[in-house]
Amino acid sequence: MSCDQCNGCAAGAGAATDGGAAGSAGAAASAASGAGAAAGGASAARAPGARRIALLGQPNSGKSTLFNGLTGARQHVGNWPGKTVERKTGTFQHGGRAYEVVDLPGSYALSAMSPEEEVTRGFLAQGGLDAVLVLADASQLERSLYMLADFAGISCPAVLVLNLMDVAEGQGKRIDAAAIERRLGVPVVPLVAADRTRYDALYQALERTCDERAVIDPAALERAMAQRFGSTWDAVAAQLPEEGIGPYSRFWLAAKLIEGDGPARELVRQHVDAAANAALDKALRGVKDGIQNAGAARFAWVEQLIAGAVEREEEAAGGREKNAASAAGSREAASTASTGNAKTASPLSRFDRLATGSLLSKPLAVGMILLGFVLAFVPAIPIMMVGGMISSLGQEAAFALSGAGIPDVVGSFLSGVVCNSLCFGTMMVGYVFGINLVFGLYEESGYMARISYVFDHAMSRFGLQGKSLMPFLMCFGCTMGGVSGSRVIDSWGQRMLTVMMAWAIPCGSTWGVVPVLAVAFFGMGAPLVIVGIFCVCVLLMWAVGRLFGPRLVKEGERAGLVMELPPYHRPRLGNVLHGAILKSRQMFVRAIRVVAIFAFAIWALTYTATGSVEGSALYALGTAIEPITQFFGMGWQTFTAWLCALVLKESALGVLSGLFAGGATPNAAVVTAVTGGVAVAGNIGEIMAQAISAPEALAFIFAFTFNMPCAASVSATWGEVHSTKWTVITAAFYIASSLILGCIVFHVASLFF
Repeated sequence: MSCDQCNGCAAGAGAATDGGAAGSAGAAASAASGAGAAAGGASAARAPGARRIALLGQPNSGKSTLFNGLTGARQHVGNWPGKTVERKTGTFQHGGRAYEVVDLPGSYALSAMSPEEEVTRGFLAQGGLDAVLVLADASQLERSLYMLADFAGISCPAVLVLNLMDVAEGQGKRIDAAAIERRLGVPVVPLVAADRTRYDALYQALERTCDERAVIDPAALERAMAQRFGSTWDAVAAQLPEEGIGPYSRFWLAAKLIEGDGPARELVRQHVDAAANAALDKALRGVKDGIQNAGAARFAWVEQLIAGAVEREEEAAGGREKNAASAAGSREAASTASTGNAKTASPLSRFDRLATGSLLSKPLAVGMILLGFVLAFVPAIPIMMVGGMISSLGQEAAFALSGAGIPDVVGSFLSGVVCNSLCFGTMMVGYVFGINLVFGLYEESGYMARISYVFDHAMSRFGLQGKSLMPFLMCFGCTMGGVSGSRVIDSWGQRMLTVMMAWAIPCGSTWGVVPVLAVAFFGMGAPLVIVGIFCVCVLLMWAVGRLFGPRLVKEGERAGLVMELPPYHRPRLGNVLHGAILKSRQMFVRAIRVVAIFAFAIWALTYTATGSVEGSALYALGTAIEPITQFFGMGWQTFTAWLCALVLKESALGVLSGLFAGGATPNAAVVTAVTGGVAVAGNIGEIMAQAISAPEALAFIFAFTFNMPCAASVSATWGEVHSTKWTVITAAFYIASSLILGCIVFHVASLFF
């Protein structure tokens, strides 16, 4: 079966929307989410002559691995127009032809019930696609083909990619791809997406599909639907245009109408007359459990599609009883995430029971996460050392320029802005790279899903899911790493809420400053300060959840985590390394831009030709606003340190050292503090104890701790959530709450000190 209209799908969809009421807001909304208007799937024009393909599949089907394998480093990450869903595009060359690849968001169906599903459906409907690669997990084929069943009936050329064939073969499964291809009517390609040496068959199938434009034959699926719904199906289908609407066939539209799909109903309402609409309303009123029955019909079709095409090695050896028992074992393995090797099935099964169904599941998960933090420093430390070298070289260059007679302002700018920004960006991205690498290995092996599973119940109390735990724990090392880790959360609202709550967790840099100040001012009482910080951290996270949770997470999303546990398999280091490099590179570029802006602002405010603090703009500004800062419990010096911590937390000790100890300009202190803040402030306790009262010190500690993490974290947050509005809201909330907290702590502490 071939598609003569898919390259004209855009025109077809446009004609469809033109057929409705010209200015109808409902028509526009319907077209955006269901008919495929530009709002849901608009994209930049492709390169001249390039073929456009899309990757479609459920989560854990290997879409990202295949996307990286096809495009390499030729990728662009942004967000879909009008959406907060991440958009990934890339290009590659093969056989003298250019291809543009769009990685559609992972979803389980095309029901337009989530932003991801709306984006996917809208993009497919807008047309202009030369091929859609539908990915399925070969190790769990029956379940993972549901997306294919929901896609059948959309007139776009397709290739079915049976990914994770190595896992399926390790389970002893043999899949007859040719038999499935004959029944389906489109190419079926067995693949290991992580192994680029096995892409030849995929390239051949892709070229054939782009030339022949074969689409999935939905006849068998339509018969399954008709058998399930009987006369209701006939009554609904009879009122629909025989040629369908745009890229949607009559069969696909009928199935969606019976499921109660609102956007599909609105689209049909615009394209049939009043009598047909009335007949449809009458027929649809009698439908009960439409979604469940339509799903059952699709699974029945999937069973027919793979019947006799999937068998285990022991089944092929003979024995009807053995065959049945093995098939039952296969289904059990699919639902409990079994091993990728028959010889090691028993040990992995025992480990999986320990990891997901025992009292030790949570301690084991926490232990594995903490181990991941430690292992992340192995690749991170060399990169962070390079960052330290950049800072040292910047200072040496500044001295050399000064000795050569070049104005000090040039060397100061080079050291304080250029090298300082590169230093901080490099040091931060080092840890982020380590986190992405280690936890990428966890995810590739299949264990990360288990961590989310065991903590789902606990996280649901915050309106979140188990996947939120990892970003929280990662923030104890680096907030940027925690923000980056939030991308595993499918729901944008829960991802945004996770990031907002994660900002309340003090990062490693904060813990490098707070104990120094706590011991300097409170001696043996320092542990009480630390305990107080932990208590406020939990309280602030709870407050964020209560205040912003209802606005970000819909009630239906609070029910908990619905997920599948992928099978364990050996991770491929090359693919994980490639992904970690790409993510870290993107974060480095974003971080440098933001940090450079903040670093320049601090440098401009603190620079003086004489090196005297009193001559800086920051001193003039600080003394002018000190009556206001004192209300929040801070003098102008501690407020300046709080302000500089907006750029990077490590700078606080260096700034305080420069302001109170003298002998160094605030700017020099900021620069030096990046690589040795604690060393700069070696005797800071003795110096500041004479100038700062205990209430002010306590107010500063709490205001500093719960201020926004750093400028780079702001950049990372925007890069993950793709929302300027919510990034600004998050930063403003923590800046304001830290000042309010400082005010409260100061006035309460004044009653005791």
